[in-house]
Amino acid sequence: MKITAKGVLPLGFYANGIACGIKRSGKPDLAMIYSELPSRAAGCFTCNTIEAAPVVLCRRRLSGTGYFRAIVANSGNANCFTGGRGLSDALKTAGFAAALLGVTPWEVLVASTGIIGKHLPMSCITGGLMRLVQGLSRTGLARAQKAILTTDTFTKAASAVFTCGSRKVTICGIAKGAGMIAPDMATMLCFIATDAAITRQALDKALKSAVAGSFNCITVDGCMSTNDSVLIMANAAAANPVIGGGMDYATFTQALKGVCLELAKMIVRDAEGATKFITITAHEARDAREARSAALAIANSSLFKCAMYGENPNFGRVVAAVGASGIPVKEKDFKVKLGPLNKRDITIGVWLGRGKSEATVYTSDLTPVYVKINAEYS
Repeated sequence: MKITAKGVLPLGFYANGIACGIKRSGKPDLAMIYSELPSRAAGCFTCNTIEAAPVVLCRRRLSGTGYFRAIVANSGNANCFTGGRGLSDALKTAGFAAALLGVTPWEVLVASTGIIGKHLPMSCITGGLMRLVQGLSRTGLARAQKAILTTDTFTKAASAVFTCGSRKVTICGIAKGAGMIAPDMATMLCFIATDAAITRQALDKALKSAVAGSFNCITVDGCMSTNDSVLIMANAAAANPVIGGGMDYATFTQALKGVCLELAKMIVRDAEGATKFITITAHEARDAREARSAALAIANSSLFKCAMYGENPNFGRVVAAVGASGIPVKEKDFKVKLGPLNKRDITIGVWLGRGKSEATVYTSDLTPVYVKINAEYS
């Protein structure tokens, strides 16, 4: 199995991205991924108690047992904190796209990212959807990647190809995210397509497992978004034996984890204003949850992140962050190891002296550029 940092659309999938006028810059802002075959689908979403209208819509639709055909995503406007009109606009987007595709509205999922508190310019979206559908193609994924970006500086895609039975199966994901990144989940959107034949239950379980070890293990600024969504569609075009468990499920999950982790790391590498990619591993924890808590406490410490930007080996920032997490470490058992700080990639290790579990998270440094970007974001 090989994970590649490029987008390879699985069999039966088409994509496109266009500029429809949501962004004042004129940059691409409307994307679609479409399956010519009915697809099983699953999703993971933000834990923020304020949910954007697209998140509400997707949660409702994915709670059923139906099949899906498309994902429509816009950037430049979050369609969040927009009341009843926001949900109505999300429904209209799905309904208009469905009519153009010749499917039912329930078969279309939607996602949005951008500024909170502004209504979607529906004339732009409805006007753009016809062009979006007409331009769907097997080579359209690169356009879709560009159309979901906000403050990102580069597009993000990853693919995995493996064998199930005697059939070749492909998993491909694209993502956006650079700031407002925190676990549960990281401001990000991720859309995954696979031609695997897999049961709905197995797909849901595999996605949750993959997200837990990737998008829920990254943090840029500790700020949780209202729109975070990871959506996956599986259309069975590979005609492999249906995956429900056993070795085939393990192989599929391993591939999905690889794709998600590659995308998650890209998000951290593209963190707003970042100059460092930091890997933090907490060792010798009582259990995996404690290890993750310790690593995230360090990763979310503004003092630690500033020290990394300044290449300042002040291990006291690490010690204070772990202590503030509430984990009762003892000074005689606690160890810190800082890798060279004058490199782009930095590794940090802490040993808690409490058990045998460990966990790894990924973060970036905190820079003046990050402050400038977010001071001006509106």
